[in-house]
Amino acid sequence: MATLSAVRHVRVRAPWSAAAWRDTVFVASGVPLHLTGWLILCCLWGVWTPVNVTPILLLLGASVLLLLLALRRLTSWQRERCWAMLGLDIPRMPDFDDGRPWDALRDLRSPELWRVLQYHLLAGPFLAAGGVVVIGAWAAGLALTTSATYAWAVHPGDPLAGHPQRVAVLTAVGVLLVAAAPWAAAGVRYLDARAAARLLGPDRAKELERRVEDLAEKRASVVDAADIERRRIERDLHDGAQQRLVSLALNLGLARETLTGVPDDAMRVIVEAHEEAKAALAELRDLIRGLHPAVLEDRGLDAALSGVAARVPLPVRLRVDIEPRASSTVEAVAYFVVSEALTNVVKHARAGEVDVRVARSGDVLRVTVRDDGEGGADPSAGTGLTGLARRVRSVDGTFRITSPAGGPTTVTVELPCAL
Repeated sequence: MATLSAVRHVRVRAPWSAAAWRDTVFVASGVPLHLTGWLILCCLWGVWTPVNVTPILLLLGASVLLLLLALRRLTSWQRERCWAMLGLDIPRMPDFDDGRPWDALRDLRSPELWRVLQYHLLAGPFLAAGGVVVIGAWAAGLALTTSATYAWAVHPGDPLAGHPQRVAVLTAVGVLLVAAAPWAAAGVRYLDARAAARLLGPDRAKELERRVEDLAEKRASVVDAADIERRRIERDLHDGAQQRLVSLALNLGLARETLTGVPDDAMRVIVEAHEEAKAALAELRDLIRGLHPAVLEDRGLDAALSGVAARVPLPVRLRVDIEPRASSTVEAVAYFVVSEALTNVVKHARAGEVDVRVARSGDVLRVTVRDDGEGGADPSAGTGLTGLARRVRSVDGTFRITSPAGGPTTVTVELPCAL
């Protein structure tokens, strides 16, 4: 396989291959463009005299001004050259390309402007020199190969014709130059393409930073939308289905208490229906609290967590200090963290008491739930801790759990107060 790959690579770089001529044309076309920036800077220097310093400064300023005015057009030509010959699409830089040509004079501290200048004034001369070397290799190689052979075969009277060793040496040198030219062209093409993509396009670090910011904004919008949807469902259930179940339970309870002379089978059905209605109502209330408790929005996290702690069949020490309040989405996540953690303690920990601490420190809301149970909690075991950690990460929070065998278990969550 390695041998086949090497043979294929050599075949691609053969002097008669399309890739060799494409690279050569690309490199050769870049020579005048690479030198244009320095030509603009030097074009006015032929008219100044060393008698006075003032003309020197004026001509230098005029040359720099002319270069800045032509910079956008030069950059556009270089991008078009890369696209037309290599298929390399270099994105535009809105801060540099948009606007009028003289807008580049307004902010000389623009990093995009200085990156473009690096390409035209620093990388450009070296790339142009590489292009000249490639052109020279092709020209010298073809000249040596053909001239020596021509003198030997067509003009026997030529001085070279009487020296077959010289003819052989010159022909060999020409063949080597022709064989090396595609490799040189490929190298210069690679450097030119890398420099153009790096200096004439958007800065990769800033582009990644911008994408991260966009993704963070979109993620926050999705989280907010999900929270709003949960609130809407909670209101619909609270004002709709729950009220109907309350009315049904009241009617069944009234029938259970007031109806007399009803057969035992019918009364048994009424009693069972009444009990089922009360159970369904209790489950619906738990579901509504799980979606988004109304007390959280009306009275804040302290009151909502107090209600959760009061329903836990264990002693719970609760301390809440979150002034000023965090965003509603973050408060909802903190509420569900404490609620789920307490549920896990009741189901699995066999604890005697639980300590819950919710405090705000600067822009971070820290939630700590500690129990004295038997420990051994493992988030990777597919328990509710996995979903809890996922919900915390959805708002850029951190989730840590310490649960050695024998206890105690401590769940620590840090949430950004602003989302």
